[in-house]
Amino acid sequence: MAEYEIVSGLETHVELSTKTKIFCSCTTQFGSEPNTHCCPICIGLPGVMPKLNREVVHYAIKAGLATNCTINPIAKMDRKNYVYPDLPKAYQISQYDKPLCSNGYIQLKNGRKIRILRIHIEEDAGKLVHEHGDTFVDYNRGGVPLIEIVTEPDIRSIDEAIEYVEKLQLIMKYIGVSDCKMQEGSLRCDVNISVRPKGSEKLGTRTEIKNMNSFTFMQKAMQYEFDRQTDIIESGGEVVQETLRFNTDTGETSSMRSKEDAHDYRYFREPDLVTIETPSELVEQIRAELPELPDSKIERYVNDYGISETDAAIIVKYRKVAEFFDATVKGLKKPKGASNMIISQIFKHLSTDEQKETFDLKFTPEMFRELLELVEANKINSNLAKSTLDKMIETGKAVRELIDEKDLQGISEDDLKKICEDVVAQNQVAVNDYHNGKEAAFKSLVGGVMKATRGKADARLATEILKSLVD
Repeated sequence: MAEYEIVSGLETHVELSTKTKIFCSCTTQFGSEPNTHCCPICIGLPGVMPKLNREVVHYAIKAGLATNCTINPIAKMDRKNYVYPDLPKAYQISQYDKPLCSNGYIQLKNGRKIRILRIHIEEDAGKLVHEHGDTFVDYNRGGVPLIEIVTEPDIRSIDEAIEYVEKLQLIMKYIGVSDCKMQEGSLRCDVNISVRPKGSEKLGTRTEIKNMNSFTFMQKAMQYEFDRQTDIIESGGEVVQETLRFNTDTGETSSMRSKEDAHDYRYFREPDLVTIETPSELVEQIRAELPELPDSKIERYVNDYGISETDAAIIVKYRKVAEFFDATVKGLKKPKGASNMIISQIFKHLSTDEQKETFDLKFTPEMFRELLELVEANKINSNLAKSTLDKMIETGKAVRELIDEKDLQGISEDDLKKICEDVVAQNQVAVNDYHNGKEAAFKSLVGGVMKATRGKADARLATEILKSLVD
């Protein structure tokens, strides 16, 4: 049996976080009563005139620069004609042959670059709601500004597809153009898939799976479609070019319609909107406003702070966490201590992704830094630092309100040695058990020291002293 590979390209729709829609002043707020955020422009009543939201263009340029695209000095808007109930005008205002951004890429961890063919701006359609055999239309989403990010067919595995979308999602969040909440439809993907024998350069017939808004479902849909197309080819059949939907209950794809090509949409220039001219000065101004991007931040944390790539990626995954971390480590000798405490202690109290995204703490980075400086100066040990941090998370109080002067005095090495000797003398049964190969017995000795010092002892030093006494 021949071995096959997946060939995939993605069309990712990202809702922009502007306060108003792309061609009118209606709000883009999510979750309101159906058909309450609409006006004659966004529902396409006869005689209305759209006006392009300048902020939409700026956000799209920002997205293009963050994904290594060329920003085209001249772009225009076009009408994409199709009839569907969620599109009251029977056309969508989009971009065809002169998009705003082109020829970019996102680099994966394996070094491969997924090329971005284009990024264009367009209006979103309304939303169809299917209930009890009836279909309802909510036009609140109609006219919400989108960018569509279209890749070349460069993706060669499901893992690559997921990594690409995760990276894209993080970049869009970092530059502030979208919240990218897949569960709210702020980021959704149309997945183009074909299958070919490994080693072949010829592209197979592609199908398109529409509106993937979950990494889990995207993974399942791509696997099902790869298996389905492989079975067809192995059986001597031919894959049909078509648009598919993914049924989350059955885990299967099914046909929606035959796959359209560009000519099917009868594109022509939008007559009610002027040409978009982007001066180079504007592009450079927007470039200067870009924050440090996730890959650069991870590289800096690893190279400058000695943090593992895994831990750096965990911190960088949430922009507000990374901003808090950056503010905390200014002046610290060991920034790694800050990342360890965030991941092990603070995240313990913020269990959901949403909580980590908002990172709403009662204390400031400066207060956190003060705690870490006490650890670096060996004035408190890690156990006391952790318990103090727990209290800071709960109360928002400063370190000096939670740690008294006695705690800050610490325990001298000589005093710690005397305490260790007393613990050994009082626990001969545990010492004998340790000599007989029971490691747990030694841990009980360390526990005895920590109890005697009310947790103030340096556990590492106590372990070294105990080893020297009982070995």
